[in-house]
Amino acid sequence: MKEFNNKFNKKIYHIVAFIVIAIMILGLVADNPRMGDFGAGYIFNLVLVLILSVCLLLYPRVDTYVHRVIITVISSVYFYTLFFLYPETWSNFIFLCLIPALSILFFDSRIFYFSLILNCVGSVLLFGYIAAVDHGLQYAYIQQDLIGNVINFFASQVVVFFIFFLTNGRIKKQQLYYEQIQQSGRLKITGQLAAAVAHEIRNPLTVVKGFLQLFEQDTSFSSSRKGQISLMIDELNTAEQVISQFLSVAKPEKENASETVEVRTVLQSVADLLYSYGLLHDNRIEVNVADNCHIAVNRLEFKQLLINIIKNAIEASKLGDIVQVAAAREKEFVSIKVTDQGRGMTESEVASLGTPFYSLKSKGTGLGMMICFEIVEKYKGTIHFETAIGHGTTVVIRFPAM
Repeated sequence: MKEFNNKFNKKIYHIVAFIVIAIMILGLVADNPRMGDFGAGYIFNLVLVLILSVCLLLYPRVDTYVHRVIITVISSVYFYTLFFLYPETWSNFIFLCLIPALSILFFDSRIFYFSLILNCVGSVLLFGYIAAVDHGLQYAYIQQDLIGNVINFFASQVVVFFIFFLTNGRIKKQQLYYEQIQQSGRLKITGQLAAAVAHEIRNPLTVVKGFLQLFEQDTSFSSSRKGQISLMIDELNTAEQVISQFLSVAKPEKENASETVEVRTVLQSVADLLYSYGLLHDNRIEVNVADNCHIAVNRLEFKQLLINIIKNAIEASKLGDIVQVAAAREKEFVSIKVTDQGRGMTESEVASLGTPFYSLKSKGTGLGMMICFEIVEKYKGTIHFETAIGHGTTVVIRFPAM
């Protein structure tokens, strides 16, 4: 549990928990009119205090959704019990209004909405009891202005909801900011690593590749041996491509000038380039581009982006599947969609895309997708994935239209 990893936070929690427990115990023994008769109501109140105390003390160790729901339910029952056991204490009604506010501390929207609905249902039953059964005998301060109290109660729930809504939104922004900082740190480490090793690796690879090319042209080697040499050269080419990706991360070319690019021309060029690659996988690329689709990007980087995305779609597709590429103008944006009929991705897999060294391909490095994210961000575009397991993936890229 992240919030209790810090010993200081755990200590503060236990101090607050012990203060809350002490206040509940004090409410049982300090000038309590029901303490003398020790009736069923008092015993029920005592049991609730004991259960809630145990739940609060165990929370740092057992931080589960079920445990949080139990604390929420027990707390609600506890405050409603106080309201019915001590009708002369009008302040208990205020505590009923604030019950959902306690669930905000869990920072879990499911628990908050559960608590809010539970409290609204409880309040309806409560006001119904006062109006139909009590008739102001014990709750005269509510009966005298029943409609006004009902309105005030539900108004308080609306206020609590907005407090949660604003707090939850701010927390999500902080989480996003924290993730961006982590991503920035990963990119920095990757760049330092690339700058340190790429040059040292590329030099010996160039030497080995040069000798292999000489051997490939040597007539003394048999055709089968030349085929093996050709295979080694291909693998060295693959290694050089990976090194190039490292270098592009380490030293991104931020000075590349933007130009007005016609999306149709570049998409058709990329489709023609990957035509033979698709045939190797028995896949066909269908391109459908609307008119008047122009964006301001660097043509080479935009082409690199499309090659990576479409190539991934081909590799994710099954034999005989069609990879659909479409582009159209949507108000002030140009939307490009690349759709495959592959296995799809889970939410966690989508969230990890763009992370260095994370790839769904067995021999992938994850750097290609990371570079795609950088290119899209560089030209103020957006990229997101519409996907589900067993239903394929659609990559949606949007750039400001010219």
